[in-house]
Amino acid sequence: MTSLDSRERIDAYPTHHIAGYGVRAGHPLPFGATLVPGGINFSVYSDRATRMWLVLFEPGAREPLAELEFPPSFRIGSVYAMTVFGLEAESLEYGFRAEGPFAPERGDRFDVSKVLTDPYARMISGRDEWGTVPDRDRPCPYRSRLVLDDFDWGDDAPLRIPAEDLVVYELHVRGFTRHPSSGVSAPGTYAGLREKIPYLKDLGVNCVELMPVFEFDEHDNPRSHPVTGEPLLDYWGYNTIGFFSPKAGYAATGRFGMQADEFKTLVKELHAAGIEVILDVVFNHTAEGNERGPTISFRGLDNATYYMLTPAGDYYNFSGTGNTVNCNHPVVRDFVLGCLRHWVSQYHIDGFRFDLAAILDRAPDGTPLANPPLLEQLAHDPVLRHCKLIAEAWDAAGLYEVGTFPAYGRWAEWNGKYRDTVRRFLKSDAGTVAELATRLAGSPDLYTGRGATASVNFVTAHDGFTLHDLVAYNDKHNEANGEGNADGANDNNSWNGGAEGPTDDPEILRLRMRQMKNALAILLTSQGVPMLLAGDEIARTQLGNNNTYCQDNELSWLDWSLRDTHAELHRFARSLITFRRAHPALRSAAHSPDGISWHGVRAWEPDWSPESRLLALMRSTEGEQIYVAMNAHWEAHDLQLPRPESGTTWHLVADTAAASPYDFREPGDEAPLTVPDSYRIATRSTVILLARA
Repeated sequence: MTSLDSRERIDAYPTHHIAGYGVRAGHPLPFGATLVPGGINFSVYSDRATRMWLVLFEPGAREPLAELEFPPSFRIGSVYAMTVFGLEAESLEYGFRAEGPFAPERGDRFDVSKVLTDPYARMISGRDEWGTVPDRDRPCPYRSRLVLDDFDWGDDAPLRIPAEDLVVYELHVRGFTRHPSSGVSAPGTYAGLREKIPYLKDLGVNCVELMPVFEFDEHDNPRSHPVTGEPLLDYWGYNTIGFFSPKAGYAATGRFGMQADEFKTLVKELHAAGIEVILDVVFNHTAEGNERGPTISFRGLDNATYYMLTPAGDYYNFSGTGNTVNCNHPVVRDFVLGCLRHWVSQYHIDGFRFDLAAILDRAPDGTPLANPPLLEQLAHDPVLRHCKLIAEAWDAAGLYEVGTFPAYGRWAEWNGKYRDTVRRFLKSDAGTVAELATRLAGSPDLYTGRGATASVNFVTAHDGFTLHDLVAYNDKHNEANGEGNADGANDNNSWNGGAEGPTDDPEILRLRMRQMKNALAILLTSQGVPMLLAGDEIARTQLGNNNTYCQDNELSWLDWSLRDTHAELHRFARSLITFRRAHPALRSAAHSPDGISWHGVRAWEPDWSPESRLLALMRSTEGEQIYVAMNAHWEAHDLQLPRPESGTTWHLVADTAAASPYDFREPGDEAPLTVPDSYRIATRSTVILLARA
């Protein structure tokens, strides 16, 4: 009897010959290109196309090697599927050509002259090295490729760090090591970031949130620098071309087609260092823009399925970038789910932050849904079960859902209200103390029933001022972006301390340093998940530019020499993270009003009046008490302290007004107070005390 392994596979032989290749009817699922016995299975969805071709290229060749039309019998439902034999997966590029009606008023924009990128392409060629100008005239400038699943992950497994224990560090892969001062062997790459893992581990962060790493075209920006005339780029990468493909221009090995392995190696080594990886993902819009944009993929395959369209066939623009993805269409929901499953299973990603996530709960006509199926499906998907899901809970069309985002017991949110409240308090705005207390306690007004870890707390992020610029500029200075300083947010809640931008005034410089320490101290002693912007711990500046999306230069790159220039701030940030990690009272996932007491200048008497600019709180859990006082007043105050537990006295941990190194005491070296029941808090400063025997 012949064993099963020795039997010849019938499906490994062609039934048809097209354009010189042996083919047979393919499998409709999975979509994209998949290795099968003897060949490659190609599957693509289009509900409205009338004909479809598979277009094959030799790597780098301008013209196609062959075009294979899908026979009608190879179509199952709205899926064209064909297995092609005799192809070498590693030396093949491909795309699709779709024929159908061009009737924009009905939502159809087929163009049979275009060779289209596979939406499910695991790798894309054409952007192999950062900054090279694309040849947009060649057929299919962004060509699809296969990736062999042969990476050795060893024993790598998800870290599953509890959300309350996270300290998130948002960074741009290129900008983190591109500056000449980085000292890495491959600046601006995944490999370069790998060399900085010891720095991240020493700082104490245990989660990196990477700005977009899905394939995009950095030349997708028509503007030039208004002074130099140099082309400006899409540096941030929020215009996705390939949702399943890692950015080749971020790989030192991208020109060799090894970007997938290089990125996997980065993830593996971050995990080995105890650091999770969250990806910033952009499902709300694509690089195809509005009707004047290029036809790359979705538009040419099935415009009416993939995009939200008005009754007249125009693009809804809830993203502010020209188009809006129709995320709650069943086909698009499956696409998003398949993409995230791909990154979790193939790249071991630990979580996702969703850009303009409010769009994900809009119906095809733009109406917010009470029970959006995509968000529910992502929350309960078995493959994504242990992933962190974080929403930027607003969009560019005014839908603001901080605290009301449909969470299904799983979603956390960037807490924009936390950011705004802390910023207003730091610059001594009236009427902020009461709301500040709510934000410090994990925003129970927003996340009742969800817990404090639903709140991702931040003072700064990539979108807006850096921490240094928040205390050095009253106004944005985006002239270099070529938009007449009209881009970027105007409501920055910033204060320059007495001079706009660079200054030699020692008093102003001391105030700015103290204000940066205040922001970090408040952030890292708040309930919720703290997120730092890369470089804030060493006072990185963008010279007042609060929207550096187009600046691939020293304005955006992290200058590593600042680690020496601002060693005082780096030490303070590092010590704060260590302190947070050592004290569970600061990391409670539950909203526990019994564990927090509020105080003012006098113990147990907080001042909630609009004129108040001082707030203190004491966190008490079994075995530890921590007291934090925050003074945004321009006057010093003598604080009456609450009495700690019997047998303990207050010890000084941190005082942002003290000169370094006395601004933060190392663990075990906290200083007992000279007067046990009082402390003089300086103007615009923060004090942290710990009850010790």
